[in-house]
Amino acid sequence: MAEGSQRRNVFIHPTALVESNDVGDETKVWAFAHIMAGARVGRRCVVGDHAFIESGVVIGDDATIKNASLLFDGVTIADGVFIGPGVQFTNDARPRSPRAKFAMDRYGTRDWLLPTCVGTGASIGAGAIILPGVTIGTFSMVAAGSVVSRDVAPHTVVKGTPAREHGLICRCGTELRTFSRLSQRTVPPCAKCRLCSIP
Repeated sequence: MAEGSQRRNVFIHPTALVESNDVGDETKVWAFAHIMAGARVGRRCVVGDHAFIESGVVIGDDATIKNASLLFDGVTIADGVFIGPGVQFTNDARPRSPRAKFAMDRYGTRDWLLPTCVGTGASIGAGAIILPGVTIGTFSMVAAGSVVSRDVAPHTVVKGTPAREHGLICRCGTELRTFSRLSQRTVPPCAKCRLCSIP
């Protein structure tokens, strides 16, 4: 834990490395996780074992970052997001080593950085890879092992490599309609919670 930080009810496992002073109240950071200086983690979050959160990452409140997930500069996670174990975010579409002489000019500015945003309440399944510059919509769901290379619309389920639309999902996690019925113009309210109806 960085010296001089003021946090209330924050649990940081003794083996975790938390260099950021911007970790919200009631957040838990588990064993061997690393949160770099310049990252922001909101309130009531859980950061699992061996997760890595780089400088420049912003995580909202009530988010869950499971074990061994990797979040790099330019990634913004909204409130209530679930990031499954082993999820990898990327931020450079054409990466080179910035220390290599042939690439130094490219990394002289931050123009290479492609921001990625994950909307409120979205879930990303275990082992998914999120390519740079995409927006994952509110309450959407990315299936385990998927490779996301383009934007995901709100309340949409995507899966596969590359990830493709497979259906729609309620904020409570109940399927609203499957891919075979995506041509329907309206969706009835969720049978479980009655909250969602997607036009």
